[in-house]
Amino acid sequence: MPAPAIEMVDITKIFPGIVANDKVCLSVEEGEIHALLGENGAGKSTLMSILFGLYEPDGGMIKIRGTKVAIKTPNDAAALRIGMVHQHFKLAHTFTVTENIILGFESRDKFGNLDLKTAEKRVARLSETYGLAVDPKARIETITVGMQQRVEILKALYRNADILVFDEPTAALTPQEIDELLVIFRKLKAEGSTIVFITHKLREIKAAADRCTILRRGKTIGTVNVADAGERELAEKMVGRAVDFRIDKKPAVPGEEILRIENLTVMGGKGVPAVRDLSLSVRAGEIFGIAGIDGNGQSELTAAIAGLLPVKSGCVFLKGKDITTARIRARNEAGIGLVPEDRHKHGLALDFRVDENLILKNFRQAPYSRFGFLRFPAISSHAQALIAEFDIRAGNGAATLAKSMSGGNQQKVVIAREIDLSPELLIVSQPTRGLDVGAIEYIHRRIIAERDKGRAVLLVSFELDEILALCDRIAAISKGTITGIVTARDADERKIGAMMGGLLTACSQGS
Repeated sequence: MPAPAIEMVDITKIFPGIVANDKVCLSVEEGEIHALLGENGAGKSTLMSILFGLYEPDGGMIKIRGTKVAIKTPNDAAALRIGMVHQHFKLAHTFTVTENIILGFESRDKFGNLDLKTAEKRVARLSETYGLAVDPKARIETITVGMQQRVEILKALYRNADILVFDEPTAALTPQEIDELLVIFRKLKAEGSTIVFITHKLREIKAAADRCTILRRGKTIGTVNVADAGERELAEKMVGRAVDFRIDKKPAVPGEEILRIENLTVMGGKGVPAVRDLSLSVRAGEIFGIAGIDGNGQSELTAAIAGLLPVKSGCVFLKGKDITTARIRARNEAGIGLVPEDRHKHGLALDFRVDENLILKNFRQAPYSRFGFLRFPAISSHAQALIAEFDIRAGNGAATLAKSMSGGNQQKVVIAREIDLSPELLIVSQPTRGLDVGAIEYIHRRIIAERDKGRAVLLVSFELDEILALCDRIAAISKGTITGIVTARDADERKIGAMMGGLLTACSQGS
């Protein structure tokens, strides 16, 4: 039998206050697609960062194709033909696709000059071979997130990598881009590559992986053949308990109108309207969902409501009061909570501690400050309570820096802060992006609980299953315009999909 492509034996990695990997074992066969599954903070990204040379292990052994190796830097990994596509891409946005791919690996002609044309030709060939359809001359700032991910794949292939590691590759992708990525995985496998991908999404594992290794709280739980394991079994192994995939909720009891938007137009980044003459209304005690393909104005809509983008025309009312031009702090104090789609850009101060992030919106208020001075015992006590309530995995507790946490636990910090404020209007955009099934189950229950307390919830999600499961009324958005609104009882996936594509507009708004 040929040696496995990857053998990681008894890998241990300790950070201050936490054992991230506790004698973890992983074996990946040559030419297979291998999923790495686990809760947020289970140690998956740490393990793969050790394989790629970003961290050195505190114990254990690594073999690549049967040979024991020491991987101390990413250059060592590259020499072993290991490439990694990170969850947060490492791209220079003002550079072209080719310039990013060859950065640090530049081709030069016989005179020592940068040979960009030859590099562009090779990038084009690789793109065609693997069906990636990337323009070598396009600037990163002009292409979609899905295309940027393909650039990262090309970067690894350009360096002759045939062991490819993907860290949460679908966290920022639309459903269509996810399907395209899984096709690319199969193409890469057919061309001889070995793939390891970290994910929380059980459907993706069933659709693409040959085998799956499960980690829980830094330990190896086991490896299973995906064809022999159901989603429920995988979920239970991941979180250590039975997971209820059903969402039980009582019928909504809508109350007064909380949010009203009239004829709203918001400009996008390219000088054209991203939101066009849009009107909607959200009432207390209901979850109002916005369904649409990424890039159809959802981001600009939520940003305009929260005050992060100016309104070109139209009005935004909160409980009958015009807040169209109100400052962000005034909106927060008036009762708007926001879970943004980009937790790094708009949700967290990454260099701040967890306890500091949890009071970003109310640190001026008692008991967190007095006479203009912060009261750290109260801040720490508040953080510890939310850490326990929302199961936030923070190695150093309330003092943990936000940037040192896993993406899923960062998301939990944002959600905990916003729900704790008990806003009149809770805007949640991609609330479960990057969360494991156990955390998703919990967050869904909390969103429904906010509705049942009489809060108005505006939910934006690219996950149509999430929209259909949680929402009482659903609006589809296409090219910045609401194409139709249906009640939950009248909604189905086919109808919502047609509305998202602008093919169906004659829908009932319900009550």
